[in-house]
Amino acid sequence: MFKKIETGDTVGVIAPSSRIDKDDLEAINNSVLLMESTGLKVKFAKNAFKTTLGYSATPQEKAQDINEMFADDEVKMIFCVSGGFNSNTVFEYLDYDVIKKNPKPLCGFSDSTSIENVIYQKTGVITFNGPTFKALTSWATPYAYEEVVKRFMKGDMQLGQADDEYSTIREGVAEGILVGGNLSLVSEMAVGNYSIDFTDKILFIEEFCLETPPELVSNYFYHLKQNGVFDKIKGIWVGNYDGSVALEKILLDVLEADTMNQESKYNFPIIKSNNFGHTEKKTVIPVGGKAKIDTSKKIKIEITENFME
Repeated sequence: MFKKIETGDTVGVIAPSSRIDKDDLEAINNSVLLMESTGLKVKFAKNAFKTTLGYSATPQEKAQDINEMFADDEVKMIFCVSGGFNSNTVFEYLDYDVIKKNPKPLCGFSDSTSIENVIYQKTGVITFNGPTFKALTSWATPYAYEEVVKRFMKGDMQLGQADDEYSTIREGVAEGILVGGNLSLVSEMAVGNYSIDFTDKILFIEEFCLETPPELVSNYFYHLKQNGVFDKIKGIWVGNYDGSVALEKILLDVLEADTMNQESKYNFPIIKSNNFGHTEKKTVIPVGGKAKIDTSKKIKIEITENFME
């Protein structure tokens, strides 16, 4: 259980992915002002603005920031400042014992997917796929900010907002633990020393169309299939992808490729919504939290445990 964030608390900000560019500074400063207007203090990690390698801080510097933010009693929640690339470089330098002994919410999306899933896998501590610190103010609507306040300050467990639209790709009911995030990174974590255990999980996936054309999406889905991921999971929740071919269409192409007009062997439910991913609508999804898919309902997925007190 996490304690709800209260007025006067401090949120920490880390930069585990790409370096912070000058173009990001206005949105980051606006997010600082927004947090302060909410009654929260903001503390940047000491290496957050470093570019030691020329393209980012070193993996050791990034990991040091993560370890110290978890160990810092003053910090009640941690935001990844933005997305980018190579957050997986910190894996072997994280102090998983410190993280496990000092659990607190860590939130981000896109490249943060790697860190969120590895922390949950190694420690059992729930992490959160949701807005980065920059994304609190870099989009046209307050949706992302409202979702952060709802989840972490109010302790509301609803995924998304009442007018979010859900569609059914394949009917059914499933219960399991949520894992996932950005498809390319989830695919990388299908095997290896830092792989995700997909057994009995509900997999949520999204992808950034500007970096990932449909044929590359297919590549990632096939990598998951070829490594047995779809044999283990209980259901799939598809998020935003604004490519020329729908993400769910590519997924079904992969799942049904071997059926030859017969029923697919993958009979788990699949739902679709546009309230997470590379879009202004970013709900806060607990990686490691229990959830249930029920395609007969209007809101087709719900969190089934309370992890805020």
